[in-house]
Amino acid sequence: MTRAISLHDVSKVHARGGRTVDRLSLDIAPGEFLVLLGPSGCGKSTVLRMIAGLEHITEGELRLDGVHANELPPSERDIAMVFQNFALYPNMTGRDNIGFPLRIESPGADPAPRVDATARMLGIEDLLDRFPGQLSGGERQRVAMGRAIARHPSAFLMDEPLSNLDAKLRNHLRAEISKLTRELGVTTVYVTHDQAEAMSLGDRVAVLRGGVLQQVGTPRSVYALPRNVFVAAFIGTPRINLLRGLVRAPLDGAMTISLGKQALRLPEPFSLDHKLLRVQQGREVIVGLRSEAVRIATPADARPGETHITGLVEHVEFQGHEVLVHFNTGSRPALVPELEAPRPVPGPPRPRARRRRREGGVLGRLRGRTGGPRAGRVGVLDGPSQQDPPRTTPEGRTLGDLVVRTTPDFDLRYGMQIPLLVDVAHLFVFDQHGERISPAPARLPDLDE
Repeated sequence: MTRAISLHDVSKVHARGGRTVDRLSLDIAPGEFLVLLGPSGCGKSTVLRMIAGLEHITEGELRLDGVHANELPPSERDIAMVFQNFALYPNMTGRDNIGFPLRIESPGADPAPRVDATARMLGIEDLLDRFPGQLSGGERQRVAMGRAIARHPSAFLMDEPLSNLDAKLRNHLRAEISKLTRELGVTTVYVTHDQAEAMSLGDRVAVLRGGVLQQVGTPRSVYALPRNVFVAAFIGTPRINLLRGLVRAPLDGAMTISLGKQALRLPEPFSLDHKLLRVQQGREVIVGLRSEAVRIATPADARPGETHITGLVEHVEFQGHEVLVHFNTGSRPALVPELEAPRPVPGPPRPRARRRRREGGVLGRLRGRTGGPRAGRVGVLDGPSQQDPPRTTPEGRTLGDLVVRTTPDFDLRYGMQIPLLVDVAHLFVFDQHGERISPAPARLPDLDE
């Protein structure tokens, strides 16, 4: 039997008042595969541990199949966990590791039939008589998964199970996990910081930041319509281009978004979303452009809804089937603090003890990096500074402000001036709080802001 999991305004508050998880509400349907996605320290593993009963819930309520379960012991929750570090007993063979929880659950029963059936399902029959020290990382993770599957639990909780594996093995096991969980039909909550895993595995993805749920939806909807600038920046490869802009919407002229040295002209007739941008006249905004929203072409080749800008080639990344081109368009990049930590400038050493006292020690500095309950104000780089040097290539060139995905057909080199066409139908606009205001504004604009 699979299980429904519900979290209602759940919080985890530490002794000093810090909130690892802040008023999180989620409803996970029976048989659903939900991915908790976010950067390190966002509280996703804490949520998993609270569901498992390994972490006390400070506020709010956990319900399993509609029944209050805050105080239910872990052993009575019928939930199996798969950890990042495999969690195998080194002195037991694969067979004994898989069968151990079965012997604890039913001391008089023979675990061999279920162990053998699980091994056949995972294709690990030849690993059953080996010890963990004789197995590779991928083999150990398969055995760990086998131990969870053999219990026939009502829910799986997986805490970054693939993060210790190399890329090739990670992709292979990712496909195996997807196939197995769908065949078994068991409710699965999967924690990862890897957005590629989240997008390929989850029925739904829940994005966390600083212990606060930012957005939950299908992978397609979260990618296509991010609620705020943090979600937009965290989802997608290469990362979305975030640029500082200024809305210019005169009543008797064309509406544009100035990007510094160039501007994006919004084509007429205006869509409803673009009409709503008029209330942002004279205000700074953050423009989001995914790499597929820009293409290399001349103004004469423009399709309806495309507007023209130019870019100076700063760097070219050849990746075989595609090329990522870094352009300098004269725009000013916007940074999301959690994703773009400033790099310190080499200089004379500072007194460590004084700095730690001033900043509240290691825990204080870590707390400061986790972010607040809102999407947060987005820092903007006006240009190179001592605190925030521009991104550079190994050769020392700046990486520019706009990344465009294209085919290997173009012979692009450093220093070339290239015409670009921007599809404004795929243009995201965020306010200075990081909230999406176009397309489909997440909230009504506040004219007093």
